[in-house]
Amino acid sequence: MTERKPPGVDFESWVDRQIRTAEARGEFAGLAGAGRPLPREAEAPYDELWWIKRKMAREGVSVLPPALALRKEAEDTLAAALDAPSESAARRLVEALNTKIRDMMFKPPPGPPLGLKPYDLDTIAHQWREHRERG
Repeated sequence: MTERKPPGVDFESWVDRQIRTAEARGEFAGLAGAGRPLPREAEAPYDELWWIKRKMAREGVSVLPPALALRKEAEDTLAAALDAPSESAARRLVEALNTKIRDMMFKPPPGPPLGLKPYDLDTIAHQWREHRERG
């Protein structure tokens, strides 16, 4: 079968020639995904950050809005305070957390509400002592 050129096109670009000769050598045969539909995300609206999101998901990285990140930090800090080597160390951890909570309460970032208030240091110290007595 002879190849016909579209009317008005009497040349083959360098790229077209490279593709044609590679195809003739069979370099496109057996490509992964060839002949299958594109993934469903191709149907979603365009997102400029798609590649960043895909890389973060691939590498298991997560970025939370500031308020949610501070909630997670509060959870981790309270657990660390219970395991602190001394009551004063537990108080220092919680006081540092309280400073961050106060800062965010007075200058809330965009996103979900914080939903936290500063923790009572005496209550945390009491919990620390109880935790020490139990185990």
